[in-house]
Amino acid sequence: MTHSFQSRQKQNYHTLVIHCTDNSFCFGCRKNNDVVSDELFIKEFDKDLCNNLIVDFNKFISKENLKKVNKISVSIGPANFNASRLIVVLARTISQQINCPLDSFSSFEIMAKRIALKNNIFINKKSFWIYKKLKRRGFIAGKYEIYNGAQNNEDLSIREILSPKVIKELESEELFFKANYEDEEDLKEFLNLSNKNLLNSNEWQKVLPLYPISPIN
Repeated sequence: MTHSFQSRQKQNYHTLVIHCTDNSFCFGCRKNNDVVSDELFIKEFDKDLCNNLIVDFNKFISKENLKKVNKISVSIGPANFNASRLIVVLARTISQQINCPLDSFSSFEIMAKRIALKNNIFINKKSFWIYKKLKRRGFIAGKYEIYNGAQNNEDLSIREILSPKVIKELESEELFFKANYEDEEDLKEFLNLSNKNLLNSNEWQKVLPLYPISPIN
């Protein structure tokens, strides 16, 4: 797989991302890391998510363009659990069929830069948590930090230092920000993250949805 990917990478390359939130599923595609080429698809969940996910994906990208994809990234949650499971299965299946690298990002990591900029983490350069309150007890939270010497907001890079997990309570001495999904903004940032990781993703990775909230919610 590595040789096949590297040979295609010398030519034009397409990045495909598959994402979901609590209420919607999304697809995005970018050619040659050119944001002008971005194609986005966002749709709220309906009753038959399983079948409509495939139907809408086939409408979003043709078979011809799918064969040009050099990299697939999928979000693994925390989000709607059933949707996360379905999009991971879709991404794994497609990546194996077209023989291209697959990697994943948590939903919180995708929104982390937006939240950091909104709350001036760029200035303070502190680590922070993103959390989501669970219905019955506790929270699911992940921890993030700035890891580069960015000179402006556009160059800001955030690293996930602790993937989202269930915690009982929020520690008062730490910075915590509530997770909020912004479909279009997050989908564009997801494409940015996927392209940044393109050179480091020459192989298919084992990708599974985040499960922590399933037994609790």
